[in-house]
Amino acid sequence: MVNWLPRKPNTPLMIGFAVAMTDDEIRDAAEYFSSMPWTAWIEVIEADSVPKTYPSGGMHLRHEGAAAGMEAIGRRIIETPVNTEHTELLRNPRSSFIAYVPPGSIARGEALARGSKTTACAACHGESLDGLAVVPGLRGRSPSYLARQLVDMKEGKRRGLWAPLMAPVVADLSADDILNLAAYLSSLPPVP
Repeated sequence: MVNWLPRKPNTPLMIGFAVAMTDDEIRDAAEYFSSMPWTAWIEVIEADSVPKTYPSGGMHLRHEGAAAGMEAIGRRIIETPVNTEHTELLRNPRSSFIAYVPPGSIARGEALARGSKTTACAACHGESLDGLAVVPGLRGRSPSYLARQLVDMKEGKRRGLWAPLMAPVVADLSADDILNLAAYLSSLPPVP
């Protein structure tokens, strides 16, 4: 799913690919990707401080050498490759990531997911949050992806068939709520 952020360089590329696909190619791609087992590739770590990073190619890469060091996490998620060379240069699809999240955000996100402020996620995404029919699974996904999708839905920039059902669910979520939900959901291991 292409997100709304126009600053991401892959957005126009993905739109171009999708528009050029035939219905048969779309169906074949959906069958192929849905047949793959979901595997964990992001480790979520609560931390007060995180490695210093810089943006590059849509990722946060760790500074090395004299620029390396740590900084306060604040109210943000820092998602960075475990091995920068494998991820950035080799584009290894098995390269994993670490997502640093603020301390306590996983527990706060769990409370939100269970319905402390809005509809519980399980009402539509299933008790184990691995999806129901056309409703996507949430477990173990990239926290930055989850946060972008929630923001896009809150701002009305997602226009899919099911997007209107999410509008009242996300309407009262704050930026901190979205961060906490993303931290919690991404910390859950994928269902085998």
